[in-house]
Amino acid sequence: MVTPLRVYIAGTHSTGKTTLARRIEMELRADGITVARTGGFARRAAELGFPKMTRHTAESTAWIINATSNAALEAELTADVVIVDRTPYDALAYYLAAAQYRSEQPAPEALCSLTGLAQLACRRSSLFLATLLDPALPLAEHSGKDPDWTDSAFREAVDAQLHRALGAYAVPHVPVPSDGHAAVVEAAVETITAARVAAA
Repeated sequence: MVTPLRVYIAGTHSTGKTTLARRIEMELRADGITVARTGGFARRAAELGFPKMTRHTAESTAWIINATSNAALEAELTADVVIVDRTPYDALAYYLAAAQYRSEQPAPEALCSLTGLAQLACRRSSLFLATLLDPALPLAEHSGKDPDWTDSAFREAVDAQLHRALGAYAVPHVPVPSDGHAAVVEAAVETITAARVAAA
């Protein structure tokens, strides 16, 4: 049995993650590869009553990380490739940015636990893409979003915390600039295809 491949796509909100995931999924499906895509756990956490955006806590972050990890494991039961739209490191970055926004210091034990969860959840990444925020590009409009959605300072803080964490914890990843999505999609499909051939 060939172990399914995982593609993680990280980044602060409205940087094209979901569009990137859809484009990679479409290309892979066109090649006859079975693909599953996971995501939406921050929204699900909020529906359950967990705080979100600038109000994130260690508890809400842990729930999102665990839900993301569980969904990826479940998706691997039926898919050749699992695309994780928003990674455990995203949840960690939002928590750190929220603490920064509130001028709080995360409890060391909580941060250690959350970091460990993120590292464990992403240990089997076949490809990790991380979008780069371009503050000059207008924020996409979405009705019904949390007011924090349009807070440019918070959005930039999430981007900074994410890329700081990826560097600090030596997570191999491909930075994705706002004008480089097409090239990254092509390279990602080539990488995944080559990995499947090698594993066969």
